[in-house]
Amino acid sequence: MVLVAAYAAMVEAKALDTVTPDFWIPAAALGLVFLGLHLVIRWLAPFADPALLPAVALLNGIGVGFLRRYDLAQAAPAEREDLAIFAGTGGRQLAWTLAAVVLAAALLAILRDHRTLSRYAYTLGLAGIVLVMIPAVLPGRFSEINGAKLWIKVGGFSIQPGEFAKLALLTFFAYYLVRKREVLSLASRRVLGIDFPRGRDLGPVLVVWMVSLMVLVFEKDLGTSLLYFGMFVVTLYIATERVSWLLIGLILFFGGAYLAYVLGSTVGGPFANFYDRAQIWLDPFAEPYDRGYQLVQGLLTLGTGGLFGAGPGGGQPTLLPEVQTDFIFAGIGEEIGLFGLSALLVVYLLIVERGLRAALAVRDSFGKLLAGGLAFTLGLQVFVIVGGISKLIPLTGQTTPFLSAGGSSLMANWLLIAVLLRVSDGARRPVTGAGGPAARPAGGPPEQLHGAPTEVIRP
Repeated sequence: MVLVAAYAAMVEAKALDTVTPDFWIPAAALGLVFLGLHLVIRWLAPFADPALLPAVALLNGIGVGFLRRYDLAQAAPAEREDLAIFAGTGGRQLAWTLAAVVLAAALLAILRDHRTLSRYAYTLGLAGIVLVMIPAVLPGRFSEINGAKLWIKVGGFSIQPGEFAKLALLTFFAYYLVRKREVLSLASRRVLGIDFPRGRDLGPVLVVWMVSLMVLVFEKDLGTSLLYFGMFVVTLYIATERVSWLLIGLILFFGGAYLAYVLGSTVGGPFANFYDRAQIWLDPFAEPYDRGYQLVQGLLTLGTGGLFGAGPGGGQPTLLPEVQTDFIFAGIGEEIGLFGLSALLVVYLLIVERGLRAALAVRDSFGKLLAGGLAFTLGLQVFVIVGGISKLIPLTGQTTPFLSAGGSSLMANWLLIAVLLRVSDGARRPVTGAGGPAARPAGGPPEQLHGAPTEVIRP
């Protein structure tokens, strides 16, 4: 939070030519919120990984600081010094942060053992599918923003159900693959040193592939489609250790995306939106003031930032459409440069690495798949959004975790961190024997992965 306060001071010094006496208040408010969560974690999950909360708090704080900077840029020059600390997008993000942290603390209080989630796997799977499909079946005026049907809009309130669906679906995937991993691990033939599965075992992958293509076509969003299919295939790989599943997944996804592109250019209809996005990606400068405007401005913003950036408060975020949500990484990059963006990516990498470490250390199969899938999903979401704004892949409607404005993404990702904290607590908690004070509660699937030591403790 000292870094967040310093960032806020530099923003005001550059944007206002002065530092107001209240610059430190958002950082102090966030500090109190995160200190409260820290105490809850020490009480409810004392063995949880201590690096997760500070890393996420830094990202969340930088996001709030940049959104405050965006509010200053939008205000009239004469009104900037008097802009209330808790006003605008930055003030709302502070409120959403408080709600998200309270929700994460509540989940830690309710979920005392991550294996409890396995009891509700099918219910969560059904709920996830429903949450994914609701925006697709709603009329565009209730679900569409900037061409992607990812929202539920009622009056002035909107929510992105897909953010919560990924957690529910991943829980189902982990439970299903724990039960079916032996069948899915069977190989029918070996090609170039890689064992490929039997044809009859491709069914689950094909079903998820079809669902991801439906998301791509009817919700008009490549990022969400890639996220759902990617987290299933990687969880399947973790369960079976078969590289062939990764190859099959890549072939299916890119083949499906190419098929949607071809159909968009010939048939149109529901495929037309993806074709247009692919055309913008291939040559955004063909129409730099029309369809390619957002991507072109994002590339110019990153180019303007260079290696070291224009300094906090020195950029022009109002020139970049949707800079507070989809393009916040580019907006921040203009001010902190490539070096600063690399530092933020390292923080994300640290969170993913700690999640994978929890997956390696936890003793039960369900926990391994759940933590590994959650960590990979967070990393994949960052790749999807950063790849979109840097023109590596077509633009997506994904938000940057913990940085972008919006309650849905922030709350869902804090719930993800809460589950990782719970799994890491179970992984790091010493097992002292039945009836001992440190004994983990029994429950959930007892199966182990890859010969991991087994110790089932009965109450």
